[in-house]
Amino acid sequence: MTENSAAAGLTHLDGQGQARMVDVAAKDPTRREAIAVASVVMQPQTLATIEAGNAPKGDVLATARIAGIMAAKQTAHLIPLCHPLPIQTVEVQITADATLPGYTIQATVKIKAETGVEMEALTAASVAALTLYDMAKGLEKSIEIRSVRLLKKTGGKSGDYQATP
Repeated sequence: MTENSAAAGLTHLDGQGQARMVDVAAKDPTRREAIAVASVVMQPQTLATIEAGNAPKGDVLATARIAGIMAAKQTAHLIPLCHPLPIQTVEVQITADATLPGYTIQATVKIKAETGVEMEALTAASVAALTLYDMAKGLEKSIEIRSVRLLKKTGGKSGDYQATP
């Protein structure tokens, strides 16, 4: 990398091309929100068993929800160069969807800080999906995690974002 890395828009590289955490100290804290989604696809019988509360490992959805919340709070420990953030709320909704068949996981993270929470929302959705798999793998090994993506973000210098359907 060249000394112009930062000038070229590569914000996580310093003038010598070395990885760095972006300096957000001069930014004013603003309200920020990010929503990420993930799909977990399974056989109809697996979905029915989870919905009936008969999974061998216990409450699949509650465990996945808690794991997603915990993961959002640990994002800075998991993703290099992410800032530790003063997360004010994390919501993880897990909704059965017979058309998949499976579940749609939606993670919403809100803060008032100098940088965004997209990675926290994506981490929450991803870890909730992984936990759902772990809790249900005794029923079906072929469960698939699909389409983890940012659905929406508000706040910050780059402005708002809304994914297209």
